[in-house]
Amino acid sequence: MTEGNFVDYVKMFVSSGNGGKGSSHLHREKFIEKGGPDGGDGGRGGHVIIKGNSNLWTLLHLKFKKHIKAGHGDHGGSSRSFGADGEDVYVEVPLGTVVRDTESNEILFEITEHNEEKIIAKGGKGGLGNWHFRTSTNQTPRYAQPGIPLEERHITLELKVLADVGLVGFPNAGKSTLLSVITSAKPKIADYEFTTLKPNLGIVQYRDFQTFVVADIPGIIEGAAEGRGLGHYFLRHIERNSILLFLIPADAVDIKKQYDILLDELRRYNPEMLDKDRMIAISKCDMLDDELKAELKAELDNELPIPYLFISSVAQQGLTELKDALWKMLNT
Repeated sequence: MTEGNFVDYVKMFVSSGNGGKGSSHLHREKFIEKGGPDGGDGGRGGHVIIKGNSNLWTLLHLKFKKHIKAGHGDHGGSSRSFGADGEDVYVEVPLGTVVRDTESNEILFEITEHNEEKIIAKGGKGGLGNWHFRTSTNQTPRYAQPGIPLEERHITLELKVLADVGLVGFPNAGKSTLLSVITSAKPKIADYEFTTLKPNLGIVQYRDFQTFVVADIPGIIEGAAEGRGLGHYFLRHIERNSILLFLIPADAVDIKKQYDILLDELRRYNPEMLDKDRMIAISKCDMLDDELKAELKAELDNELPIPYLFISSVAQQGLTELKDALWKMLNT
């Protein structure tokens, strides 16, 4: 998935269909002087339905669909003929999509399962024909119900990526490189900050044909919760991850301090993020010889409150151990 094809935020206007009006027809036939009421009911207006699709990873297909309208219900006819229902319109979205009311910013619902359906704009009910209003004292009603009007609203679709592991780190920590090595993803990699501008997903092929999904988001800097750098715009993509993998380079001045800064940014964005399982990967460890690594390990054993591993994506060091540790945490 290329950066230009990743769309995770879409606004649109949705409108259901009007209900058809009931018929006030009176039966007329040769040799039948007063046939009485025989007006049929109007058809239901079409719904606008949000539907989950596990084969979608982005909202790109909805980027230019700003107006979604369902069909109107047909009017009732003579001989108690019912009007046809309006055509329902399905809006397929990837799993992890949050639907908000644009005006109130209220979360209406979330789509998390394949083929899950939620009505976002309900079609109007069809009106009753005059057949329903006949009584012993009113044998020729000349009126019928109108259909119920349509519903319309402005909605916002926000995608929160559903992944098992989320990569968290400062710019240039090696997140994209790690993703490219342990998965088949091809993220943009370059020697400057904020190379990653859009989230990337990759599937890790584990033993016995088992897999898990890893998400890489743009680098976080201190003050991201206040909007610095790329801000907290992409932090929602790791809200649903089971594990947060913090990537900190081995040449960092203070590894513990970097971890604390990253953790504090997540806490300020959403305190519930601290309830997730966490692990630290010390990246770029190919720059360390055995003696430096032993010294750093002795120091980190006393400082870091969570498990950590030494890895090198370029030198392919510690990656198997990292996969094993992540798989164990996912299945514990």
